[in-house]
Amino acid sequence: MLGNKKLKVAIIDLYNNEPNQGMRCIQDILNETDVKFQNVNVEYEIFETRYKAEIPDFDYDVFISSGGPGSPYDGEGTKWEADYFKLLDKIVAHNSNEGERKKHVIFICHSFQIMIRYFKLAEVIKRKSTSFGIMPINKTEDGMKDSVLRDLPEPFYGADFRDWQVVQPNRKVIEELGAKILCVEKERPHVPLERAIMALRVGDEIVGTQFHPEADPASMYYHFRQPERKEQIVSKHGEGKYFEMLKLLEDPNAIIKTHSVVLPSFLRDAIHSIYPEEKPISV
Repeated sequence: MLGNKKLKVAIIDLYNNEPNQGMRCIQDILNETDVKFQNVNVEYEIFETRYKAEIPDFDYDVFISSGGPGSPYDGEGTKWEADYFKLLDKIVAHNSNEGERKKHVIFICHSFQIMIRYFKLAEVIKRKSTSFGIMPINKTEDGMKDSVLRDLPEPFYGADFRDWQVVQPNRKVIEELGAKILCVEKERPHVPLERAIMALRVGDEIVGTQFHPEADPASMYYHFRQPERKEQIVSKHGEGKYFEMLKLLEDPNAIIKTHSVVLPSFLRDAIHSIYPEEKPISV
């Protein structure tokens, strides 16, 4: 018999009504999680935060804040960003109270950059050129042990779409918050630039990733079949790199692995925090 335990999830949509694959991928993973935890009903609701200024109330266990187009500074001075930050204020204050049922948050790509701005953890600046494709990412020592990354290979691969980057970590704030940098851009010996931060954790409940952990092969095929995207990759990296990325879509240790580990592990941790007795079934 199915149990009556619930995990209430708010998906904060920052795509600003732009067509995307990210929202479909997030919902797929939530539906899979609902099946894997036999006694926990995973319920979710979508809030179009940038497009309609919809903000979830505080009555959710998990908040998944999506990727999105444009600058992470686009929201400055808007009602939606002010309300978004007020929600984060409530979550941080709530989680600091001992004995409370914690709120869990994951920030993805565009949201990750906004998370960095909110906590003042580092600088968020424009890249010299757009990063687009499936990129190798290196775990830090903390990332090797972290529950959302430890089951990934080193390096692992992530879907990376961005014109902005997180650099120059503020060590004082990181220490004050007990934050941990989990992974960074691949090493580029011939490029004299700082390697950007690709994931970071603030406490047990809050994590952000610059890459798209929800991306699956179907979503990447959608992107790669766009003529302008192929031209962008070929002109920057060559045709060989384009076909190498296509091959990575079928590699079980590349994008498929990242999709199956990061967001599912975050949700598993959230469920275990609330319902310690619940374990996922094998499927």
